[in-house]
Amino acid sequence: MADKKSFFGNIKSFFEELGDLSRFAGRFFREAVTPPFEFRELLKQSYYMGNKSFFLVAVTGFILGVVFTLQTRPTLEEFGAEAYIPSMISISIVREIGPVIIALICAGRIGSSIGAELGSMKVTEQIDAMEVSGTNPFKFLVVTRIAATHFDDSFIGDTR
Repeated sequence: MADKKSFFGNIKSFFEELGDLSRFAGRFFREAVTPPFEFRELLKQSYYMGNKSFFLVAVTGFILGVVFTLQTRPTLEEFGAEAYIPSMISISIVREIGPVIIALICAGRIGSSIGAELGSMKVTEQIDAMEVSGTNPFKFLVVTRIAATHFDDSFIGDTR
């Protein structure tokens, strides 16, 4: 009997979480298309997220290229295809694994940065102060960060 309660409790918890996520997404899209738009904050967040992440993404791509080269060189030497190493490595990183690595690196770096910043703002009651001053904290803090993350990852990870 306890297993049934646990199972149905997990199902209920899943649908509650799904409902919360749906409400959040609905609020995000509603706030994203209604004025006033926070372009200055969007540009500031885009700079912090995209430009500051570029060095980390470049270093990770370089290390990935070195590892791919070390792994594929012995096999390609056996077949006399050493001349294909640079093109194979560049194509495999830029087209295949690069966007995945960029997304993972940016998700970790940017996600932890946003979490720390918003957490410290909540602790020091800056979010409450924004509400009192008439600023919409959801639009100013959440919508701009999500939009900046979307745009920056699209530009950094574009492989066309």
